[in-house]
Amino acid sequence: MDMTATSTDEQRRQLALRLVDEFGAFMPALARWIKSSVRESDLTYPRLRLLYALHCKGPQIMSELSEQLGVSPRNVTALVDALERDSLVQRHPHPTDRRATLVELTPGGAEGWATIYSEYRLAMSELFSELSEADLRELLRLVGSLRSALQRKGITFEQPVAVTKTGGRG
Repeated sequence: MDMTATSTDEQRRQLALRLVDEFGAFMPALARWIKSSVRESDLTYPRLRLLYALHCKGPQIMSELSEQLGVSPRNVTALVDALERDSLVQRHPHPTDRRATLVELTPGGAEGWATIYSEYRLAMSELFSELSEADLRELLRLVGSLRSALQRKGITFEQPVAVTKTGGRG
């Protein structure tokens, strides 16, 4: 047995475990920071995520939204109720499934989404202001590699959505 290979394998495993710990500490802190940044608007982070899902995929049934957002159907109903009160989404009966309800952005919701998301992206980008351009490029490369690894394991991702100043998808 090659002791160098065994040592290298153990070092890689230890580094991977350290990354698990780092991500475990980083992700909740990032979520708290995102929520605190979004609090400045009238939208909560879960509502923003629901609007994002509708913006990316168009009208969806409630159960799809529940699965996509990783929340209970009851929570999706509460989110949709609140967004409907604000005239950002509307419900429609599903054309072929009487048991399902479609949720879609209203015209005002689609227009408001572009503004909200642009402001959100700008606020979130502040997190990266302390990184050099080289670090930003390396981080983009590494995140792309991690996305690819997850995709090979069957996990799907929404494509990043750039919002133009006119509110359309870029």
